[in-house]
Amino acid sequence: MNRLFDFIFSLLGILLLLPVMLLLLIIAYFDSKKPLFIQERVGKNKEAFKLVKFRTMHLSTKSVASHLADVNAITKFGSFLRKTKLDELPQLINVLKGDMSLVGPRPNLFNQLELIEEREKRGVYDVLPGITGLSQINNIDMSTPKELAISDAKMIKSFSLKAYFYFIFTTLKGKGKGDVIK
Repeated sequence: MNRLFDFIFSLLGILLLLPVMLLLLIIAYFDSKKPLFIQERVGKNKEAFKLVKFRTMHLSTKSVASHLADVNAITKFGSFLRKTKLDELPQLINVLKGDMSLVGPRPNLFNQLELIEEREKRGVYDVLPGITGLSQINNIDMSTPKELAISDAKMIKSFSLKAYFYFIFTTLKGKGKGDVIK
């Protein structure tokens, strides 16, 4: 049932937000010359997939988890995109393709070994990663791997259709700040 809602909502989101995404794409092009950021992430069953976002950091920034990146790596427009969470809009493509869900644990990098270990112990990779979820609305990010894995597992264990809509609407109302950048 979640996949059906994911497909419908991501398709509607892409269609309705296409003018906004095109405008952001153009502005982001002038900000960094490469407006899209595509990165390999850990998906369901620990399979790799390519996550798509609007670029918020300079091209020379190393491929590390956000909490390990330097605050100076963020571009001016990237700062706006992060604060408004608009950098996440291209992930609707990932949801439409079936690589992600709207709701689920945020997908991590393959070099985040401690987080991978904690998530493996708790069965977090048994579900699709998502754009939002319990951890995101409670500001638990990848800088605290064990706490994040516990929160993700809690969400998975008690997941329901009601929770699915709760996480989406709570995120749309602005709850959650995203990954911390030092």
